[in-house]
Amino acid sequence: MAEPLLEIKGLETHFFTDRGRVPAVDGVDIQIRKGEVLGIVGESGCGKSVMSLSVMGLIPQPPGKIVSGSIEFKNQNLASLSENRMQQIRGNEIAMIFQEPMTSLNPVFTSGNQIVETVRLHRKIGKKEARAHTIEMLRKVGIPRPEAVVDQYPHQLSGGMRQRVMIAMAMSCDPELLIADEPTTALDVTIQAQILDLMKQLNRDSGTAIMMITHDLGVVSEICDRIVVMYAGKVVEEGDKRSILKNPQHPYTKGLIQSVPDMSSKQERLYSIPGTVPSPRALPQGCRFAPRCEYVMEKCHQEMPSLMAIDADHRSRCWLHMPEEEA
Repeated sequence: MAEPLLEIKGLETHFFTDRGRVPAVDGVDIQIRKGEVLGIVGESGCGKSVMSLSVMGLIPQPPGKIVSGSIEFKNQNLASLSENRMQQIRGNEIAMIFQEPMTSLNPVFTSGNQIVETVRLHRKIGKKEARAHTIEMLRKVGIPRPEAVVDQYPHQLSGGMRQRVMIAMAMSCDPELLIADEPTTALDVTIQAQILDLMKQLNRDSGTAIMMITHDLGVVSEICDRIVVMYAGKVVEEGDKRSILKNPQHPYTKGLIQSVPDMSSKQERLYSIPGTVPSPRALPQGCRFAPRCEYVMEKCHQEMPSLMAIDADHRSRCWLHMPEEEA
């Protein structure tokens, strides 16, 4: 088994507002190994994106702050590094693809210019060499006529092309870890499939570890090796892809899988998990999923369960897995 490339331990990222403290990420432990594709799954508001921004050192301060925990990357705690050191790591050793490329790319610079800037910042090479490298990266991500696209502005490109430019920029310095925050959400299904194939190919050819953040279980089943399910700022289940999708243990994970449309089913109505994700400002006592859970017990409202082992690489945060002697 490959050694951990990134290890998040007890991460707590809170936002301090006029209405009080908001624990967006609340005691998260996540590990990603070298060359692995890890899926982070959950509904909007569960803390996925805040967790990824914490890793990148991009939490706006104020109002946000990492209040405790560590983010270990290659024997250094990213949570305690200076901004200058993080700038050296960002884009070079850890890169990120954001959900909406139009807001991530600068509209007043050409697409190629933005990749050239990234390459020259980290590799200390000349403009001509950086431009040639940029054209080659655009070609690698499947952009036709890269010699022309390199001089085009973001608004002149389609959504799929802009996302490919973002991937080319992220991969331009051969990072060891790529964080992809819902990279296919705004794209049509044909382009989604192309982008996922491209990311699988990059993982295969370069050995780049990928942290794929999504709420789409179809994307997870297509590309990921392991899955972490988050709910209301906490990890509620984790394990290898087959275990999670074929044998989900947490009621929330079961609900997510049940919500996926099944073309072979004759159901007239799609299943949906009752209720909504609780506000981080008003989290319920005990298990945070208890108000929406069909298996809820008295203990669920009183005490938060820990992540309990189902087997060697599968854990679930639910009192249903409590050992018999404790029950």
